[in-house]
Amino acid sequence: MHNELTKKDIQMMRQELDHRRIHLRPQLLEAVKEARAFGDLSENFEYKAAKQEKNRNESRIRYLENMIRTARVLPDQPKGEGVALYDKVTVFLEDEEDTETYQVVTTMRQDALHGRISKESPMGKALLGRKVGETFHIQVNDSYGYDARVLSIEKGEDDGSAPLTGF
Repeated sequence: MHNELTKKDIQMMRQELDHRRIHLRPQLLEAVKEARAFGDLSENFEYKAAKQEKNRNESRIRYLENMIRTARVLPDQPKGEGVALYDKVTVFLEDEEDTETYQVVTTMRQDALHGRISKESPMGKALLGRKVGETFHIQVNDSYGYDARVLSIEKGEDDGSAPLTGF
């Protein structure tokens, strides 16, 4: 499967890769060497912690490299009336009689706690292309779905303000 990412996503991932390779990697290797010098490795917490942090960095490097290698870059599309990538959308959730505001982003920038939902999520898929006043159905799984209505759309662009998702 190829991840659909923007040019800005790729640029941000390359910047993070450079930082992790050039700055973090040497620092973490030095931390492992220093902790190893403390002696008995079987009871050396500093050594274990340094190794874990080094391994976490290497894992993130591999992840970012793979994401860049397999990415399909989304073409720049003109903004129309409907919901597009990076737009902020206020929706009325009919079952809950509540409003929520979401920004539709790529999978590398999703953060539901801050209102950024992936275009691949059920809500993201259902929102794309919708217009103000339009009611639509979100099918979460085979047995559950709900209705919502678009109240407003604030056009946005990929300005890099949405950070990359970490792990």
